[in-house]
Order: sequence, then structure tokens, then C-alpha cells
Amino acid sequence: MSSKTQTSGKGNEALVAKELFDLSGLKAVVTGGGTGIGLMITQALVANGVTVYITARRKEVLDTVVEKYSHGPGKIIAASCDITYKNDVMRLAKEIEKMEPNGIHILVNNAGIARERGTTAFQTGEPNMKDANSISEHLLKATPESWAETFDTNVTAQYFVSAAFLPLLSKGTANTSGYSSSIINVASISGMSRASSSGQYAYAASKAAFLHLSKMLGTTLSQCKVRVNTICPGIFPSEMTTDTSDETNKSFLEDKGRDLPAGRSGDEGDMASAVLYLVGKNSLFTNGQVLYPDGGALLTSPAAF
Repeated sequence: MSSKTQTSGKGNEALVAKELFDLSGLKAVVTGGGTGIGLMITQALVANGVTVYITARRKEVLDTVVEKYSHGPGKIIAASCDITYKNDVMRLAKEIEKMEPNGIHILVNNAGIARERGTTAFQTGEPNMKDANSISEHLLKATPESWAETFDTNVTAQYFVSAAFLPLLSKGTANTSGYSSSIINVASISGMSRASSSGQYAYAASKAAFLHLSKMLGTTLSQCKVRVNTICPGIFPSEMTTDTSDETNKSFLEDKGRDLPAGRSGDEGDMASAVLYLVGKNSLFTNGQVLYPDGGALLTSPAAF
């Protein structure tokens, strides 16, 4: 083996952050882009030159985001959609195809729900973990309807959104020299943890399923030049996480963040750095990966790596 250093021939100027992560001119779709982590991702993309179509059920929320955050160098466009309905997803894909005939470059499957009210620690407290009857009574406060709704949004809908936008992502790759489009799936460390996720059993199970779906999609799409990577956030206070915008519940999560090795919960900068790493024009070597911006949470609890 030659002792001569092997390099790509790039000069130092090509390795500055602005060059590595410049996204000018790219197009993205972010589901659940109006609140929480979805909004953080939207802000990161817009700040770096991306035109972002944000989707959600509540149009008024989307319109507020457009008014407040759609300022240079990228742009935000509201595109209301209920992703739990396949026909609505197909409608949205066709509408965006008309506006972006050359395709899109980034799909962020971020929309998610946590509907468990009867078993969450911040709603009902914990059962007596040494008493089988107490645990059984606690677990049975969940409903089959809440489980079904959680999986419909957190897993099934992500499958159909990915399938519907795949042709547009492929066009984005074909029409953008030196770039390959990507799907970013936002799962959760709850899908890796062996703990109860503060009693959110359906949510945690759905995120574990979403992680596996991401792996399957990554393999399926590996030959058509569309990458699939996953972000598993830790504690990021948001409306979705607590199923409410109530400040008391957000404070509950912020308090939990203080127990992490990082000493705090996640913020916009933490999420932005993860997303930019995965979609930058020099990210093409990253495919089928899982990032854990969790403040060290999985270091402190049993996890299924």
C-alpha cells in the first residue's frame, strides 16, 4: 500500500461549513412542519436556502408559520393535508408536482402523535411496580382506539407519504447534478428504549416500528438514488410530545432534560445541526444511518442497540 496520502483534491475552501451545508435552490416537504421538531427542521432548511412545503391538518397553524418564519434565503409554503388519508396524500403529491415539475430533494416524515392519556406518567403517575394488579389496572386504561390512531399516524401514514413522493424525489436527483435526494424519518429514542417511555407504550412501539420501516425503505430505495436516514430525538419539549401546548407539561420535560448528561433538553440548534448533516450537498455518503440527538439519554437507560 502506498504511503502517499489519498485525497479527493479538494482545497480548504471547499471544506468550510457554508460550502458543505449550502442548500440553496433545493425543495423540501416537511410533514407536521408547523409545530415542535417539524418547525425546527423547517426553520433550519429555510435559513439555508430551501423552499419548504409544510403540511399539517390545521391550516391556521401553517399560515402562522408562513407569516412568522418565511424570510430568506429560503421560503415556506403552506400545504394542508391529513396524511392519515391515502387519497389526501396522493392529492398533495400531485399538487406539489405541478409546482415543482423538476422534483423535490428532501422529504421529512416528521408528523407524529402521542395520544395516550390514561397511562402517561405526567397525566396519571406511575403504578405500584411491585404489584401486578396495580400494573394491570394501569395498562388497561389505554384504549385500542388510541393504539390504532397512533400507529396510523406514526407508521402507516409515513409509508404512504414516502411511496407517494418517491417519484418526485427521484426527479430531484435526476435534475440536480452531484446531489441525491433523501428521506429523513423522525422517529424517537422511545423506539430504542426498553423503559416505558413515561408510560407511552403505543407511542414507543410505533416509533420502534417506524425505525424498522426506515431500514426497509433504505434497502428498497438504495438503487434508485434516494437515500433514507433517520433521526431519533431525545427530549425536545413540544406540543406533540405532551399532547398539549400546556406549559406545565413542557416544564415537566424540561425538568427531565436536566437529568441528562447534557444537562438540558434539546433545542432548535441541536435539531438543525442533525438535519443539515443529513441533507447537505456533501452528505451523499450518508445513507441508512440513524442519528441520536438525545443529550446522552440512551447512555443512562437500557436501550436496544
